[in-house]
Amino acid sequence: MKLRHLAACFVVFALALLVPGAPAFAQDRYAAFVADMDTGEVLHARRPDATRYPASLTKMMTLYMLFEALERGELTLATQLTMSAEAASRPPSKLGVPAGGTISVETAIRALTIRSANDVAVMVAERLSGSETSFASAMTDRAVELGLTATVFRNASGLPDARQRTTARDMARLAHALHRDFPQYFHYFNERSFAHAGRTYTTHNTLVGRVRGVDGLKTGYIRASGFNIAVTAERDGRRLVTVVMGGATGPVRDAHATELVEAAFSTLDARRDGMILASLNSPRISPIREQEILTAELSGLPGPTAMGSAAAGNGEAAPPVRIVVEDIPDLARPGRDAGSDRVRFDSTAPATLPVASASQPAPRAASGGWAVQVGAFGSRAVAQARLETVLGLAPALSGATQVTEEVVRDGRSLWRARFEAIDPATARQVCSDLARLNEACFAVNQGA
Repeated sequence: MKLRHLAACFVVFALALLVPGAPAFAQDRYAAFVADMDTGEVLHARRPDATRYPASLTKMMTLYMLFEALERGELTLATQLTMSAEAASRPPSKLGVPAGGTISVETAIRALTIRSANDVAVMVAERLSGSETSFASAMTDRAVELGLTATVFRNASGLPDARQRTTARDMARLAHALHRDFPQYFHYFNERSFAHAGRTYTTHNTLVGRVRGVDGLKTGYIRASGFNIAVTAERDGRRLVTVVMGGATGPVRDAHATELVEAAFSTLDARRDGMILASLNSPRISPIREQEILTAELSGLPGPTAMGSAAAGNGEAAPPVRIVVEDIPDLARPGRDAGSDRVRFDSTAPATLPVASASQPAPRAASGGWAVQVGAFGSRAVAQARLETVLGLAPALSGATQVTEEVVRDGRSLWRARFEAIDPATARQVCSDLARLNEACFAVNQGA
């Protein structure tokens, strides 16, 4: 693959990650999260830890609890479940089994994954815990054990309850846990229809069978949440989980989730091809330096030296723009292009978004004269996601300032991801630690 094609892949990702404007996503409900399920690397995150209503994504946890009961031997796929009057009273979506009627556990699984049946969710809850209230408490306890620390369940279906809450990151963790812990049942999330009592029901997850590699999981909607979706996808042995919350309509949500899936796989392809290209460089240097040189070639910037990770200085002119990353709730505020996740940098930008012109060097952090740069990417969103990933690998950076810097060359933008306000010993140690993990890093003396 040519370098120009590799650069184009990054541009594709940048375009795909533009957050839809107010008509498509209510800004107080939108959240998105994309991660590599094998490595745990965050590929994209937008308000991943903001409190949201899960809606019928709740049923993923109901199914997790049901799968556990199957594995414990408490139930079998043929076990008959009885519909109570309480369960039958739930509003649609529902399977419509009358009070006193029965269905098998396997039918219940399909009713939850495909039909998203609220009556069946209560039926399962009552069978496993005696009441939906007790089951919701058990769901919450189990969720915390799985790492869903920001999630509280108050019912088994996702029907409206002001106290039921979650985050995009937690829903991604739950999707990952379902695939990891129950591969023997995961095929149910990939089924597109099922028949019951003379009717055929089709899945609400239209990405299954339409977007290459997508093999599950679940959609959800209540008025308070907007349209939610959690999907898993696999291509060429690489598996992703994508969560989108707060869509104005199902088609808008599905289109955005599709964009994120395609963009994430394009980025992984670009990274793989970049490593192949870097391996062809001669003479041989460390993989860390190869990746930095490749990044410099793509961006048109001067390439770094091969002296090692802890360079004595940055050796670069001040970038035309520098902004401290923040997650601003209102995307339509002055200084931002409505409907876009790109910040509009101009002389009219408000003081809350610090801007430096090309002729005026950006101010540096007051404490700690060094920075650690961990890559340069085609969009600010990807650069921020990289900072989050590296922070998990290098806890010593927890006190540093996370910064992205936009560098424009020949009309094309590249976003550097940096940790600033670090002392030199920490900067060198962090880069040494990351080098052992084959992670790109170099230390910059910002006072030089």
